[in-house]
Amino acid sequence: MNKKIIGAVFGLAVLAASSAASAHVDVAVGVGIPVGVVAPPPPVYVARGPAPVPVVYGGDGYGYGDWHAREWRERREWREREWRREHWREHEWRERHWNGY
Repeated sequence: MNKKIIGAVFGLAVLAASSAASAHVDVAVGVGIPVGVVAPPPPVYVARGPAPVPVVYGGDGYGYGDWHAREWRERREWREREWRREHWREHEWRERHWNGY
C-alpha cells in the first residue's frame, strides 16, 4: 500500500513538473548561505556632445519641397489651355460650316 501511495505521489509530481514545464515556469530549489548585502556602485553620468543636427527634406531652399505641387499646377494649366484651344477650334469650325439649319 505504501508503494502505491509513493508511486501516486511521484506520478503527480512528474505530472505537475511537466505541466509547469509546458507553462514555461521554472521551478528551482536553492540552498545557500546568507552573506552580507553589497550595494552596487552609483551610476556615472557622462556629458553628451553637441545635439545632433536634424535632417530636413523639403522646403529647405534647395528646391526639393515644391516640385510636386509645381508639376501638378503646370499640368493643370496645360490641360486647361488645351481644353480652351480645342473648344475654340470647335466653335470656329461650327461657325464656318453651319448652314443655318
